[in-house]
Amino acid sequence: MSEAHIDVVMEACRALVGIAAASVAEVDDHVTLPQLRVLIMISTQGPLNIAAIAAGLKVNPSNASRACDRLVRAGLLDRQESPADRRNSTLSLTDRGTEIVQTITDRRREAIEQALRSIDPAQRGHVVSAFEHFTAAAGESAEHLQFTVLWPGNA
Repeated sequence: MSEAHIDVVMEACRALVGIAAASVAEVDDHVTLPQLRVLIMISTQGPLNIAAIAAGLKVNPSNASRACDRLVRAGLLDRQESPADRRNSTLSLTDRGTEIVQTITDRRREAIEQALRSIDPAQRGHVVSAFEHFTAAAGESAEHLQFTVLWPGNA
């Protein structure tokens, strides 16, 4: 592995972050990338509590709680208190939250499809294969690929 390899991957990451940021900027509701990660996590895994969200984001629970509070106030998440333990609530997407995730995902897929179409068809499979290997090496789960902010799904 060389510095040149790392530089190429860094450039690809910047391109993907640009696609992700542009897809978020196009929605009417202001959603930050960390907030989008929360919405996507709940979209792909179903209702979650703060501890699970914090673990998934690799942040402390108070940071996850603040992000979720903002999303609840924005009408994108719904909070349901557990009848067994009032300290433990479950967060799920509202209809508007689901719509935002779908809109952003659709726009991101369109941008990625356009980029892939510009690659020579003989090379396209190699690019996708390289992303699959990189995604696995980075520890990203294949079942969440289509919604991941930095490593969008295969097109």
